[in-house]
Amino acid sequence: MSTNAEIAARASNVLVSNYRQAPIALARGKGSEVWDADGKRYLDLYGGIAVSALGHAHPRLVKAIADQAASILHTTNLVYNEPSIRLAEKLVSFTRPTPDAAPLLSRAFFCNSGTEAMEACVKLARRRAFLAGENRRTRFLAFHNAFHGRSMGALALTGTPKYWEGFGCDVERTTHVAYGDLDAVSIALDSKQGEYCAIVVEPVQGEGGVLPAPAGFLRNLRTLATEHGALLIVDEVQTGIGRTGKWFGYQQTSVEPDAIALAKGLGGGVPIGAMLIREELNHVLTPGSHGSTFGGNPLATAAALAVVETMEEEGLLEHVVAMGQRLSEQLQNVAARHPLLFEGERGLGLLRGLLMRPTVEARTMLVAARAKGVLLSVASERVLRFTPPLNVEARILDEAAQLLDLAAASLDAPISETTLPSR
Repeated sequence: MSTNAEIAARASNVLVSNYRQAPIALARGKGSEVWDADGKRYLDLYGGIAVSALGHAHPRLVKAIADQAASILHTTNLVYNEPSIRLAEKLVSFTRPTPDAAPLLSRAFFCNSGTEAMEACVKLARRRAFLAGENRRTRFLAFHNAFHGRSMGALALTGTPKYWEGFGCDVERTTHVAYGDLDAVSIALDSKQGEYCAIVVEPVQGEGGVLPAPAGFLRNLRTLATEHGALLIVDEVQTGIGRTGKWFGYQQTSVEPDAIALAKGLGGGVPIGAMLIREELNHVLTPGSHGSTFGGNPLATAAALAVVETMEEEGLLEHVVAMGQRLSEQLQNVAARHPLLFEGERGLGLLRGLLMRPTVEARTMLVAARAKGVLLSVASERVLRFTPPLNVEARILDEAAQLLDLAAASLDAPISETTLPSR
């Protein structure tokens, strides 16, 4: 088998250099542990950036993929396949406000990624207005520091210029305001009456720094969207499928969106995205108006079905709440022991962030943690993001906290030589 260095050298000759990759190649995994090509063990606390919902090599997911591959991998969407129907039935059932109520979101569209799910939402909002004869209603309201994907439509919603600069996307048709600022939302909506087709929001800004929505923010957005004739679209790509301790992040409040976008953890590592919508929007995307060659294929939907059924049977929503609290407390303790490095922690469930001091780049701590055997990702320039598998064991979190403490200690000495800003 090739070594880390050999694999990295080969990659440098053939891959487009659009990623900032660590000098390791992961070769295998089990649960929340992975091993690189040199045989070094790591604790996986980024889970493929919120993708590996069941960790690595989960027996039920492995079997579902193998069984479906042995049956039929792919069909066109010109015919039905049962795994996609069963998955749609399961997902919409999770949107019931109460067990006896009808699903809030009753229709599903399948695609291959979060970007594609958001692109479907963009097209849904604009075509709804078009069909209603409201041709001026093409504008979106979104938020600074948001991230919604990398296609031209989804990119225009993203509230961080570094992602869309130089690509010529239609960002002029999106108004970005501060996340959590309802006054700014109201002013923006009032200033261009009748032009907004949708408000797009994340329940927790993931790439923007693991920032949960302020109390009441989503509910007030619902009210404002309704008053102005716009849809409320909730980007659940990172927060959906149990990441916050509910099936969907919007369920942490009483808000009722018109559409949500899903991906990441839905397939447990197999690429799949989904858009769920209200019944009254089902007339918008008519045959031929939108589609996806691979979307909803039997392999991806069988894998996703195995993920959500396993989550139900193993009680992983409750587990996420318990482990999220444990991780929160551990991160608070690490931050308290190293005040020169950290300001504190925040997040919901198993989507958590460790906030660095302004004098410290999160990537510096990322590298130190990796050297000790903990894999993390960075969200914004100052936040270490934790998105472990939803079935992560307490022992893994406990060991990770000890290793993070050692990693932080290795940075304390050089940091102490700098001058911290006065309080």
